[in-house]
Amino acid sequence: MLDSTAFTTKPRIVVTTREQRSERSHSLTRVAASKKLHREVVPKSFHKSTRRKNKFCTSVICSSSMEGGLSSSDFVRPHLKKLAPYTPIEPFEILSEKLGRSPEDIVKLDANENPYGPPPEVLTALGNMSFPNIYPDPECRRLRSLLATDVGVPMENLLVGCGADELIDLLMRVVLEPGDYIVNTPPTFGMYAFDAEVNNARVVDVPRGADFSIDAQGIVAAVKEHKPKLVFLTSPNNPDGSMLKEEDLLTILELPVMVVLDEAYIEFASEGSRSPWVLERENLIILRTFSKRAGLAGMRIGYGVFPSGLLEYLWRAKQPYNVSVAAEVAACAALSNPEYLTRVKDALVKERDNMFEQLASLPFLTPYPSNANFILCRVSGAWEALDLKNALAAEGVMVRYYSKPASLAGCIRISVGTPEQTERVMKVLQAM
Repeated sequence: MLDSTAFTTKPRIVVTTREQRSERSHSLTRVAASKKLHREVVPKSFHKSTRRKNKFCTSVICSSSMEGGLSSSDFVRPHLKKLAPYTPIEPFEILSEKLGRSPEDIVKLDANENPYGPPPEVLTALGNMSFPNIYPDPECRRLRSLLATDVGVPMENLLVGCGADELIDLLMRVVLEPGDYIVNTPPTFGMYAFDAEVNNARVVDVPRGADFSIDAQGIVAAVKEHKPKLVFLTSPNNPDGSMLKEEDLLTILELPVMVVLDEAYIEFASEGSRSPWVLERENLIILRTFSKRAGLAGMRIGYGVFPSGLLEYLWRAKQPYNVSVAAEVAACAALSNPEYLTRVKDALVKERDNMFEQLASLPFLTPYPSNANFILCRVSGAWEALDLKNALAAEGVMVRYYSKPASLAGCIRISVGTPEQTERVMKVLQAM
């Protein structure tokens, strides 16, 4: 069985002999004696004068350097100067200003957010927070205890983050050296490649097939050739909603690489989470989120199930207060009402099937079957995907448009909303 600690950067250990330690001690004694003699021989006035002179010289040098064209960007790590910025989805306030519409008049179906919002207990709990002036629990013990019951794994294998995005970056900082490889399977969630570039790692793309299934044998070949430390898989996959086949996952888990399985949308799928698998496999990580299921995208809170050997080093490297008091309170309150979470999930799955049928009836759209809370559609006929996206935006309907990679060019992705939102979307599309 693989040891998960093999994927972490080993600390540098220096072994010295007793003679070496003794010599070092004598050297320090000689340095101290020399400094004492220097203080006795050289007048104090000389030291004060020299300090004033050095301080003046330093300020002159800095000022001269700045005048000579030194820029603050000169201090940026070179690889980051080539980094393309990630393009996030705009929030209601910005959209409202751009479109000249009130937030209530915008149908926002571009970021896979939960239109029903969190359980009512969340707002009550946030309004009754006892100690917002006190730093949060750095270990999120209350939330991890509740998650242990909800997910079915020991809390010792759970780590909570400021969204699953933070955990992706934390994992890379702990595991990857500059120049190390990861395997990516585009088209998929863009943060894997983005965070790898931020961490000065190299990305090996193993493209998905025409049906968006992964190329398991291509991943096997990539691992053999490039010896990556991490392979990122997503099930259901974003942006198409396809599921990862179990036989493909088992094939990849046999490789000498850490497998990160992102299950951000697993609640909307017919298959269950593979979180318990982590307890039996040293090279598997599962990522989950409260953004979709619990309607807490704005609170930024997610979690991961990690093998214990790796988790020790993640605890060491993570920011101590990475999850706010409000985020933990909200997540705990959401878990207190599982009936609401199930009811909302069932409503979204039902509406997904309803919207799929209606989208399939349009001659210029070809929707792909989805196991998530969104539907990817290929645009054809008289419409171009970007033009269609802009025409919808003009009517206050926001969807996601893709121009790359090539397999996604000409596609839009529509998040599943309420029946009323579906009705409005279809009304605009049918008028086209």
